[in-house]
Amino acid sequence: MKRIINSPKAPKAIGPYSQAIEANGTLYISGQLPVDVNTGKFVEGGIVEQTEQVLKNVSYILEEAGYTFKDVIKSTCYLSDIANFGAMNEVYGKYYTSDFPARVAYAVKDLPMGAMVEIETIAIK
Repeated sequence: MKRIINSPKAPKAIGPYSQAIEANGTLYISGQLPVDVNTGKFVEGGIVEQTEQVLKNVSYILEEAGYTFKDVIKSTCYLSDIANFGAMNEVYGKYYTSDFPARVAYAVKDLPMGAMVEIETIAIK
């Protein structure tokens, strides 16, 4: 059985997909961008601010679904420039402090709307 998750605190999907889907005790969160739901725009600043907003958006969706960062088992981080890996990793470490999930980080050619970072997340109960 699948359940569609939509948090009003996180930005709405910008295409034909859901913020997240829960199926059989697993939560699949679509890639989150650094959009502030209050303005509908990217947060001001660089990779640190964008990563912070992305992870806030992930937290809102986790919360809406009844999960926490401790339930996350896998993250995929997409970066517009691999030189931003260190700064992204520092912010990421504030959200994941123990029992770290598996993770991969890629530099990609482009991200939607010119974002510097996008993170997708999988969590289990």
